[in-house]
Amino acid sequence: MLNELTKTILLLVTGLFPIINPPASGFITLTMVPHASPAERGELALRIAINSLFILLGSLSVGAYVLSFFGISMPVLRVAGGLVVAVAGWNLLQAPAEDDTGSDAQQETGVVHAASLRAKAFYPLTLPITVGPGSIAVAIALGTGSPRAGLSPVHVVGVAIALLILCASIYVCVRFAGHLEKLLGAVGMQVVMRLLAFVLFCIGVQIVWLGVAELLESLQLHAK
Repeated sequence: MLNELTKTILLLVTGLFPIINPPASGFITLTMVPHASPAERGELALRIAINSLFILLGSLSVGAYVLSFFGISMPVLRVAGGLVVAVAGWNLLQAPAEDDTGSDAQQETGVVHAASLRAKAFYPLTLPITVGPGSIAVAIALGTGSPRAGLSPVHVVGVAIALLILCASIYVCVRFAGHLEKLLGAVGMQVVMRLLAFVLFCIGVQIVWLGVAELLESLQLHAK
C-alpha cells in the first residue's frame, strides 16, 4: 500500500513539477503585477494555487473526455495555448518601463486594485502562465494511464497529496517572489522582467511549434 502511494505521488510530482515550474511562474507573476502589496500578492498566490488545483484535477480526471466531447485534439490545444503564452510574453516585452510612463502612471501603479488582481488571477496568471497546455497535456496523459483495474483509495489519496504538494509550491513561489524585487532593485527588476518576458515568448513559440509539428505529422500519415 505504501509503495503504491509513494509511486503515485512521485509519478505526478516528477511529471508535472518541471513543466509547471513554480519558481518561474512566481517570477513571471511578479513581472505582471510588480506593484502588488504583500497582502495582495498573498491573496493572488492563494487564488492561483486554488485555480491550478482545480485545473489539474479536472485534467487528470475528465480532461480527455472534455477534449473528445468538443472534438479538440492535443496538437490543437498546444497551438492555441502556445499562441496565448506567446502573446502574453510579447505584451510584456513591449510594455513601457516605469521611468517612461510619467507621473500619471506612477499614481496609477501606486495602488493595485483588488478587482483587477482577481480578474488576472485565473487568466492569464493561472491559465496559461502557471498551468499551461503542456502541463494540461501531461496531466491528461497521466490520467488516461491510470490502473486498468480502476483507481483504488490509495491512488486517490496519492493524487490528492501530489496535487497539494504542487499547488503548495505554486503558492510559496508566487507569494514570496516579491523578495526578489528587494534584492535586485528597480533596475535589476527591469532586466529580469525583460528576460522573463522573452523566455515566456519563446516558450509560447515552442509550444506552438510542437502542436504544428504534430498536426503536420498527422496530415502526412493521413496522406499515406
